[in-house]
Amino acid sequence: MIEFLFAPDDVARVRFAFSPLWELMHSLRVLAEPSRRALHLPWVRAVRPRLQGLDLTPLHALVPADGYIPDFLTPPPESPLPDFVTELAMVRATPAHLVAEEIRHVGLRSKGAAPLEERRRAMIEEPERALAHVADLLGAYWEAALEEYWPRTQALLETDVLRRSRALTERGAEGLFAGLHEAVRWHGDRLAVQRTWHYRGALAGHGLILVPSAFVWPSVSMMVPPYRPMLSYPAYGVATLWETAPAAPPDALAALIGRRRAALLLALAGPASTTELARRLAVTPGAISQHLGVLRACGLVTGRRVGRRVLYARTAAGDALAASGDAIDMDVTESN
Repeated sequence: MIEFLFAPDDVARVRFAFSPLWELMHSLRVLAEPSRRALHLPWVRAVRPRLQGLDLTPLHALVPADGYIPDFLTPPPESPLPDFVTELAMVRATPAHLVAEEIRHVGLRSKGAAPLEERRRAMIEEPERALAHVADLLGAYWEAALEEYWPRTQALLETDVLRRSRALTERGAEGLFAGLHEAVRWHGDRLAVQRTWHYRGALAGHGLILVPSAFVWPSVSMMVPPYRPMLSYPAYGVATLWETAPAAPPDALAALIGRRRAALLLALAGPASTTELARRLAVTPGAISQHLGVLRACGLVTGRRVGRRVLYARTAAGDALAASGDAIDMDVTESN
């Protein structure tokens, strides 16, 4: 069990961030055991052909299917606008003695195949050379498997941040942590996370970084002191990440406001950006902007800037119309 003890002002120091490098690390676990993380099978099928000829053995040696990942590979994100190049530079700057020490912990905490254990021993003997090779391999893997998908992943993570920020504003810490993950529980003055290892300590003014993630699903990931306390959890709506075609809107709602606007209204069950909506509905961002303009003018959706993006969400009137459209369509179907 992990327990972070909150002083009265520690909730004010909770902040959100996300990290391309963290997504990369957890995506390696998806590749290693896709059956345990079947939600991402569409991504696995898409990227495996691109990885032919790229030897990922050194990365799999450092990122076991479960358990400890060397901390130098997962530096706490420092910016709300993450950049993979910057994070990779942080990895390259790791002192050689720390590289060797943390790789040694992987061997202690995980039971890997003999070839992986031999690879880790070789890295420990030559940590500077190992670090340079691993950093180069991380860059190549990012370009082949994740760079193309980062915009849609980032949109999902930004949507989660907006949703959680709103819950914090409306209901405080209880609202923020509610539904975060089944392993996470808020107890009024402490946050408890069910894990196989143990830690209990006060935040002591350091705050807590909450890191929504796509590839960490279905689990959570933690960092504790001496690093900045951090909790990574599955982002809300992660099941929609690889969707290619939206469900058809109810006929009644489509007849009222038009099929495209009805589909857009239903897609806004959670906050989303113009780019994300365009991808999910398979139309141009320009067309999405036009339809959003109409829906905003009718008071059905609203927009809020988060970083460089504007995220749109349904208003109470939009929620009511979407719900009534479903109900009307069900009534018509049943009467027929």
